[in-house]
Amino acid sequence: MPSSGGSKSDGRLRVARIVALLTGLAGFLLAVATPLLPVHQTTTTISWPQDDQATSIEAPLISYLPVEVSATIPCAVFNDLPDEGGLVAATIPAQSPDSQRFGLQIRATETQAEVLVRNALVASQPLEELANCDQLLVGITKGAVTAEFAGIDVEPQIRDGNQMPYVVGVFSDLEGPAPDGLNVTIEVDSRFTTSPTLLKILAITIGAIATLVSLAALHRLDLTDGRRHRRFLPASWWKLSPLDLIVGAILLGWYFIGANTADDGYILNMARVAGHAGYMANYYRWYGVPEAPFGWFYDVTAALAALSTASPFVRLTTLIASILCWWIISREVIPRLGRRARHTPAVYWTAAAVFLAFWLPYNNGLRPEPVIAVGALLTWISVERAIATGRLLPAAIATIIAAFSLAAGPTGLMAVAALLAGSRPLLAILIKRAKQLSQNTTTGNKHTPLAWAALTAPLLAAGTAVLFIVFRDQTLAAVSEASRLRTAVGPSLTWYEEMVRYEELFGPASDGSLSRRFAVLILFFCITISAAAIIRRGGLPGVPTGPAARILGVTVGSLLFLTLTPTKWTHHFGAFAGVGAAVAALTAIAMGPTILRSARNRLLALSVLMFVVAFALTGTNRWWHVSNYGVPFDDRPPLFLGRGVANWLLALTLLLLIAAAIFHYLELRKGKFDPPWPVRVVTTAPVMIVSFAVVIWQLVSMTVGAVSQYPAYSVARANFDAVGGEPCGMARDVLVETDPTAGLLKPIGDIDAVTALDQGENTGFTANGVAGDLTPESLEDDGTASTPVAMGESDAEEELTTIDPTGTGTSGPLEAPGINDSIVPLPFGLDPAQVPLLGSYRPGGGRGALTSGWYELPARSDDTPVLVMTIAGRVASVDPFGRSIRGPVVEIEYGTQGGPETDIEVQGSIQPLDIGPIPSWRNLRIPMAAIPEEANAVRVIARDDELAEDQWVALTPPRLPAMSTLGDVVGTESPVLIDWSVGLSFPCQQPFLHRYGVLDMPRYRITGDFELKAGTDIAQGSYGGGPVGVTALVGAPIALPTYLRDDWDRDWGSLLTFEPYDPDAVPAELALDTTTRSGRWNPGPIR
Repeated sequence: MPSSGGSKSDGRLRVARIVALLTGLAGFLLAVATPLLPVHQTTTTISWPQDDQATSIEAPLISYLPVEVSATIPCAVFNDLPDEGGLVAATIPAQSPDSQRFGLQIRATETQAEVLVRNALVASQPLEELANCDQLLVGITKGAVTAEFAGIDVEPQIRDGNQMPYVVGVFSDLEGPAPDGLNVTIEVDSRFTTSPTLLKILAITIGAIATLVSLAALHRLDLTDGRRHRRFLPASWWKLSPLDLIVGAILLGWYFIGANTADDGYILNMARVAGHAGYMANYYRWYGVPEAPFGWFYDVTAALAALSTASPFVRLTTLIASILCWWIISREVIPRLGRRARHTPAVYWTAAAVFLAFWLPYNNGLRPEPVIAVGALLTWISVERAIATGRLLPAAIATIIAAFSLAAGPTGLMAVAALLAGSRPLLAILIKRAKQLSQNTTTGNKHTPLAWAALTAPLLAAGTAVLFIVFRDQTLAAVSEASRLRTAVGPSLTWYEEMVRYEELFGPASDGSLSRRFAVLILFFCITISAAAIIRRGGLPGVPTGPAARILGVTVGSLLFLTLTPTKWTHHFGAFAGVGAAVAALTAIAMGPTILRSARNRLLALSVLMFVVAFALTGTNRWWHVSNYGVPFDDRPPLFLGRGVANWLLALTLLLLIAAAIFHYLELRKGKFDPPWPVRVVTTAPVMIVSFAVVIWQLVSMTVGAVSQYPAYSVARANFDAVGGEPCGMARDVLVETDPTAGLLKPIGDIDAVTALDQGENTGFTANGVAGDLTPESLEDDGTASTPVAMGESDAEEELTTIDPTGTGTSGPLEAPGINDSIVPLPFGLDPAQVPLLGSYRPGGGRGALTSGWYELPARSDDTPVLVMTIAGRVASVDPFGRSIRGPVVEIEYGTQGGPETDIEVQGSIQPLDIGPIPSWRNLRIPMAAIPEEANAVRVIARDDELAEDQWVALTPPRLPAMSTLGDVVGTESPVLIDWSVGLSFPCQQPFLHRYGVLDMPRYRITGDFELKAGTDIAQGSYGGGPVGVTALVGAPIALPTYLRDDWDRDWGSLLTFEPYDPDAVPAELALDTTTRSGRWNPGPIR
């Protein structure tokens, strides 16, 4: 007869089993149901006229396309327009070049009333036949466009298909009070502006609690194995070693001086506006769809950004992840690789070196790869703990970590790989535990199905708990549409296009820098050496085969899973920092002197390693955008004694192969023997040596860059400034001309600006001597920028026909000639009524020469640090890469004015700095520090001795403008379109907001350098559903002259201001309402 104690224990076990089953199923079912549960949607409607006035209204839609448009137009309105006609209503201003191409226009010509949608005439009617017409009715849905002139015996016009127009407002030529009956109604697509209903909140709360209870019950079931509780943290986890201090110091130093990643600005500004928007929208692309299901990590960034947007603060998660990742590697991963790993210092040092070689070039920004790297290691450790203890709670924890890692980003699939690598022993544990629980110790009955269900239900709940976070305020239909749209618009590459990633890795851009190449190549080397050693020997002495094989399986599986990611950027490799270090630890053991004893084999391995390093060093030392400033060898592979370092290493590789061959033959005579001491020294831990060498190279490079730039802008200086209380980054260093015309130098003598410009000599320069096509040369070949920013864009050429790549706004001749009868429009806000222009262009080409009169050079001043001259065409110069550019010669001659006005003593001349792009309008600059203090007069000398038609130059008078910082000009409250490429560099400027499907029209745009801008014009353009496309429909971007303080020949980027096409338009008043939508509700595809 069983004891009373046994009965109580069995009773508690049955209760735990039932609790695990019921709460696990509840957590699982509620998690799966969460995407389908209803939400509250804020609906948005725009109605015009507004306040009974026919004034135009502005309402740019983040989705471009509304759900529905309807218009009721009294026919009498058409006759109220001028004789030449005009707009009654349009969804894009008529002045926009793309008004007809993308918008709806209800208008009158001289003879008829018309309805046009996306460049197609839907309906028309002669004006003289409108006498009996009551009203024009227009309706546009995702399925058809209808137009009917009611009151006239004419059939309604219907065009089937989705021809929804872009909407940025309602614009009209009507003035004053609105006519009775006039109405345009637009239903905005605000499907993503949702919040959870009470039912959904309860389901999430109950489901989360049920999941936690099920895990507690699973823990109770684990305790039936009769063993004591295992300690959670390893012994002496808190003790710091010298290696810990070195790794920590490098990580902390790199955090401040190191390069950031390409997507930091993208993520930061998404996070900054998410709170106002009500959801984490993809701010720069894909029509404002939510980031779900891969967005929870960005919410952490949003929480930090709400406190401070300074780079050192908002990137704290990265710093924490780096320290945590090394802590896991050194305290959890390496000890699990066995006794030999624990007691071999070279293993720790090699793992540290490879970890740093990965982390530094990939993981110093805001991307999720650092968290995924940690998540993959924690998943593997939890799986190993489950296998070692025979318990299932660690497996459940591993499932939760893997799910959250995957929800942080697609590369989180590597955490899933960790689960799969341990799936077989985990299944064996599940079978064993189910058999143990199925035996009732009191009655002897078996309840195997119940035991299986009790153990499996908590695992299911754990694996799906992430759905509570992913779908907390979004629905299955909304996330499905977001995923569909991202795939349709792209870039979305298939698994068999994975080679694109490696093409980028070995390309010339920063994605293919030597540091990024080395990390990946050393990973492949370590995988090969470790796998070969384990397979050849059936394992490594002192290393448990299971954990070693599984960490290799995780790494290889992760590389295979990487093929499934839809984008093929190299920054995804940052997720391998943790597992890469673990494989490097195995490699250190495999290449150790007690395992790899043969001198031949050690030299062969070393030669392969040298070849890998040589191949990596064929890349440039290039980093992303502003992180690259001042860095040596950013345009070419590193050199030593005039030759590429890669070539020296290749020669060393050949020498090592020869030495290996010599030892190969020596072993035939003497048999195998220990290698001589020089071989032992250099082959004991070669991976550690080369990896630390690359890490030191990176640290030295960035330090040299920061020092050489000082006092000009650098990432390092900006980060230290932020710590010192100046968090605004580049905004303090970019100088802006607010009134370029006001800075014109005054001619010496009693002459005007026109006379002064060619007072000395003029041969072949005319007022209209400017070529008609000023398209930058880098865009001429195929209409696209030579930049990977827009990789995967199918519409590059089409986008660039509507977006000015230089932003100078100089298309078309002037309506009224300028001061010297030039009809060429001037860039940068220069006033043609005050600024003369002369150019040497003429069909067929020809020579020209120009010498201006002398101009007064004012006394030096801190707010006028640079002499400027606006030019177009070509100028002989040297580009930033040291290459000579052929073209006409332009020089500034300086001198000292004595007594008489014309008595100028020439002191010398200087060639202005030219940052391009050629042949577009741009500003040549001469730092005032380069002109002697005593010089007080300058003049322009231009010589065009080239006969080719494309060899010409046009110029305006020199000016010495007063400047203000970008921070002072733009401020911290004006809405700004900050391109994602520079978002982290301008943390104090206010990114434009969006809410309820409508965005605030920005006043300014801040871009990267010319090449980056050409790419972001496409990536953020209309086809991609980005803000550049929609803002270009509302206003024309005009570039302001800007310069980077103390770095005058740097193309840092540009600042543009938007000139509204309809200056009288006012912001639309939104009519808001709330409705309940099911998780499957879908108003149709956005595009």
